[in-house]
Amino acid sequence: MENQVQRGIRWDAAGAYWINGEKKLLCCGEFHYFRVPRQDWERRLLLWKKAGGNCIATYVPWELHEPQEGSFAFSDCPARDLEGFLQLCRRLDLFVLVRPGPYQYSEMKYSGLPEWLVTEYPQILARNPEGEIVNEISVSYLHPVFLEKARRWYEAVIPILARYTVDHDGPIAMVQFDNELMGIHYWFTDAYDCNRQAMGIGEPGGAWPSFLRERYDTIGSLNAAYESGYGSFEEVFPIHPPARCATQSRRLKDYQDFYFSAAARYAQILCGWLRELGMQVPIVHNSPNPNANSTFLEIRDALGEGFLLGSDHYYNLNIGWEQNNPTPQYALRCFYSNEMLRLMGYPPTVFELPGGSPSEFPPIAPGDLKAAYYANTALGMKGHNYYIFTGGENPFHLGSNGRYYDFCAPVSAAGEVRPSYEIIREYHAFLHENEWLAGAGMEADFYVGLDWESTRSSFYSASGVSRAKAWELTRNGILLTAFGTSYSPQLVELSGELPTDKPLMLAVFSGMERSLQEKLVAFLKAGGKLVLAPTLPQTDETGAPCTVLADFLGSKIPTNDRRYAPVLMMDAMQDIPCSKSRVYTVEEAPLGARTIGWDEKNGGVFCWEKAFPGGGKAVFLGLDWEYCKLEHGEILTGLLSRCGKPAASRCISTSNPSVWAVLRRDGEKAMAFVLNLYSAPNETDVTITVGANTRTFSGLKLQPMEVLCLPVTLADQDA
Repeated sequence: MENQVQRGIRWDAAGAYWINGEKKLLCCGEFHYFRVPRQDWERRLLLWKKAGGNCIATYVPWELHEPQEGSFAFSDCPARDLEGFLQLCRRLDLFVLVRPGPYQYSEMKYSGLPEWLVTEYPQILARNPEGEIVNEISVSYLHPVFLEKARRWYEAVIPILARYTVDHDGPIAMVQFDNELMGIHYWFTDAYDCNRQAMGIGEPGGAWPSFLRERYDTIGSLNAAYESGYGSFEEVFPIHPPARCATQSRRLKDYQDFYFSAAARYAQILCGWLRELGMQVPIVHNSPNPNANSTFLEIRDALGEGFLLGSDHYYNLNIGWEQNNPTPQYALRCFYSNEMLRLMGYPPTVFELPGGSPSEFPPIAPGDLKAAYYANTALGMKGHNYYIFTGGENPFHLGSNGRYYDFCAPVSAAGEVRPSYEIIREYHAFLHENEWLAGAGMEADFYVGLDWESTRSSFYSASGVSRAKAWELTRNGILLTAFGTSYSPQLVELSGELPTDKPLMLAVFSGMERSLQEKLVAFLKAGGKLVLAPTLPQTDETGAPCTVLADFLGSKIPTNDRRYAPVLMMDAMQDIPCSKSRVYTVEEAPLGARTIGWDEKNGGVFCWEKAFPGGGKAVFLGLDWEYCKLEHGEILTGLLSRCGKPAASRCISTSNPSVWAVLRRDGEKAMAFVLNLYSAPNETDVTITVGANTRTFSGLKLQPMEVLCLPVTLADQDA
């Protein structure tokens, strides 16, 4: 009985996977039973096991198994032999992550939905604010007709899957509902789904007016916020972005909040069906990309325990991507994506880690894939699923990209083993040799405040009231500068506990919740060290005036006067580069503060520090920058030094700013990851400091696209 209880895949509150009762890393590969030839299933699954995989993921396409409405097929041909595939996986002792939709995407026609569904029931399609159809594959999740048809699909497929879950001694260890939720709407329009029937727009008692009534209580309160003259909540219709003023920004934010709550309701409905129909294994989902992670906060809260969110980390799918190989920009996205997932309470998991690409040009190279895998591990990944491990033929002309779905995968559509297969096998061998990484955390020098709302505010941003600017500065200024200066940052959510053992750096623009401002004041009173850039909040979450933090600091709100050619001086630094920066100044530093930086030409103070009773300290930097000059690193070093974190105390540092380094540790075990994500070789020294212990690796030579993994014995002294 004990083994039956332990069998399966779980995770703990510390962000580690437990597989069959042991702390392990999840190694999963996408394998579509309906594409791979039935006669080659076993050979390719054994290739996966030989490569060190412990789980297989597969879609179960609705359009494949219900080709005509009301006519379900699960065993009439090899491509539909779902049970035969699950039985084989159990015999080969492979876990399965099953993905029954309703959506699949997977380069299938209609994204995995039956053609009859979207052609015969056009009323279910998502609409823009003007009522126009977004496109032929985007459905409105809560439309009653769509839910009716999706429920019937679940009633057909889920009882079959439930017979093969681990609690019935089967292989299915996790189930994913839908796929890349919400992406199907905003990928094709700059607005969220506004299907009036599904969202109850304009209907008495409808979901949208009910949401507004709960938020504003009276139509008068709404009119005051919107500067409008509506006679009822039913008269309020969504507007089309972008916002051009503060009232439009608030109106768009209201609809975004409503849309996210509607997506959470849809998730609850699907997950309720899964449980009702017998699926008792953990439920998972994949965010479309790192910048979409925070749009799942409402879904996380609605689904609670037993749900896990992962993300998709691609770097090259077609010619439209910004890069053809892993780059520092890609690594940055992986870092904050994994950090977000960790803060949401999950082991950072990449449910679609590139195993190849649907495009043969630009090519995806094995060495680039290797760099992506090790970089993701360095930056916190605890579980992954290659998309895809092996391809095959699209059955019944259901593919949208031709006859074969090859994806340049490690095992081709024809079954050929490609060089990227050996990359995966080598990588998994490394993971199995270092299974302790399943519980390892990243050693950090300072904290970076994460304001969740700023990460998802670009939809409703308006000039002068944008919180999205804070997220841009966090990513392209603070985090990039930190990695380029050999500091190791760690994200902390402002809405959670703010630890005072390390400096906290925070990007702030015009708006911030009163509760968060009050929390930062309490942080300073408790002895915390706080670095703020580039201005101070002057409004709360509703746009009402709120200067709690600025009042405590005794500072006026810094402003960007757009003065021409400022000459910035800061301590010993002369004429700081600011061509890609915006400068925010006050006439003079607050009472009791010390001036650190000023505009020599135009006047005004852009940097100051102020100490508080109990050891707290605030350092203000009126600079909105993106990392492009080494002087930016000097500024960061100076600010952190003032907060008790000098450069000499960094947990890991490199002598070459083009080479990033990360130290992961679990107890006495530690490993340094040294990343060269460039097309040219690099050389560097690496110094590691943990407590009183220091270790130096001199003259490390890194090839292009190479990540070195260096085991570290913490007892070693200077080498």
